[in-house]
Amino acid sequence: MKILIIGDIVGTSGVRKVKEILSRTIQQEKIDFVIANGENSSDGMGITSKIFKELQTAGVNIITMGNHTWGKKDIFNIINNKNLLRPANYPKNVLGNGYGIYECKGKRIAVINLIGRVDMNILSENPFIVVEDIINKIRDKSDIIIVDFHAEATAEKIAMGYFLDGKVTCVFGTHTHVITADETILEKGTAYITDIGMTGPKKSVIGMDIEASIKRFLTTMPERYKVSTDEEITCNGCILTLNSESCRAEKITRIKL
Repeated sequence: MKILIIGDIVGTSGVRKVKEILSRTIQQEKIDFVIANGENSSDGMGITSKIFKELQTAGVNIITMGNHTWGKKDIFNIINNKNLLRPANYPKNVLGNGYGIYECKGKRIAVINLIGRVDMNILSENPFIVVEDIINKIRDKSDIIIVDFHAEATAEKIAMGYFLDGKVTCVFGTHTHVITADETILEKGTAYITDIGMTGPKKSVIGMDIEASIKRFLTTMPERYKVSTDEEITCNGCILTLNSESCRAEKITRIKL
């Protein structure tokens, strides 16, 4: 079994890139299941019901979110859709689902969305405690468990990888938009990568307009971020290869499409 995981989709150009390449990639790589982080897909902040439908039509099975979950009010029209996940460690009783279990080729795939607490400026529960509670609930109901940890600090992500080693199938990081070269299978069998990068304008500052980004650093004055208009779009992510019988991770491969 192969699972394609697509890095943070940034703006309409990122959405367009996914729509252009996904069907072909699924066929060429023999992909069975697709996960994508969509929290930046609408103008770099949030998601809309229109984009959600477009990504699903393109072939994305599950869309995860992050610190910009509530960036667009339109999300409340789709927040309870089982194929859209927001961080599971948001406070209790928040709308939406933090995890879900999905059928694919006779296997049960659980996907969990988490948000970090280091330098994220989001009031959230402890992701380590929350994810352990979820795993205890779903361990006997799932064959595969995949975690999207949307976090800023590499140390927090790496710690989560070791914490979940042997407990889940894969831990991948999102949010920083720069793909890391540390993909590995950890000692107890969990596939791990600190960040899978982004799907968005190549000539940019993590997807945003270069001049606006530099101005913020030069002046320390507020400057509205806007998605770069560069026409060359990069798509980062990874392919997770699993043993079709045991569902254990055999390989995690960085991709650039």
